[in-house]
Formats: sequence, structure tokens, C-alpha cells
Amino acid sequence: MPTIQIEKEQLLNAVLQMPRNELEEFVRKVFSLKAREYAPTLSEKETELLLKINQGLPASLQQRLNELIDKRQSRTITPDELEELIRLTDQVEMHDAERLKHLIELAHLRGVTLDELIKKLGIKPVPHD
Repeated sequence: MPTIQIEKEQLLNAVLQMPRNELEEFVRKVFSLKAREYAPTLSEKETELLLKINQGLPASLQQRLNELIDKRQSRTITPDELEELIRLTDQVEMHDAERLKHLIELAHLRGVTLDELIKKLGIKPVPHD
């Protein structure tokens, strides 16, 4: 396999141009490859949990959520849209709770605390407005 030399800035600029769904898939693959560096022989269960942990919100849900948040912040949101925002926020919270459940299970599997696992995986909080 030939090696290609690329500067970090070039790579970042290319990544920033990807549509969200392609970016999420790319990030999943990067995490998967990096995980192999640290643990070349991940169990099937660890692999399954890592894939679930790194699964983002569907792009359409995130886009609609962002639109409604912008409307709320600009004080142009209608009562129906506010109800929709509340429903979508509930969905996001359920997604986050499932992700946390998978993180806890992975931490237990690896015999580390949740904080240790989060640091080791380099997970940062995702801001939800």
C-alpha cells in the first residue's frame, strides 16, 4: 500500500468539507483504527460497545434540532415548534442515556472507572443548547 504524505491542516480542511454523515462514518473508522493501536485484540463485545458509543445522532434529527434551537434563541419559535423541540430533546436525552449505559458497560468490561475510560477514549462532552 503506497504512503501519501499530507499535512495536518490539509487533512483537517478536507474533513471539514465532508457532509455530516460521511464525517461521522470517517470518525467512527478513525476511532476504530486508533482503538486497535491501544488494544490490538478487542473482544467482539468491546468492538460492539465502541461502535454504539461512537454512533452520533441521525443527521436529519441534529439538523432539525439545530433549526429549532436557533428559532428558540431568536424568540421566533411557535408553540408547535416548541413542542417538537421538547420531543426531540427527549430523543437526544434517551440517546445520551444509551451511550452512557454502553460506556459504563465498557468500563466494567475493562475493569476501569467510567472517568478513566472517558479519559482514555478522549471523549469530550457534546454541547446541547
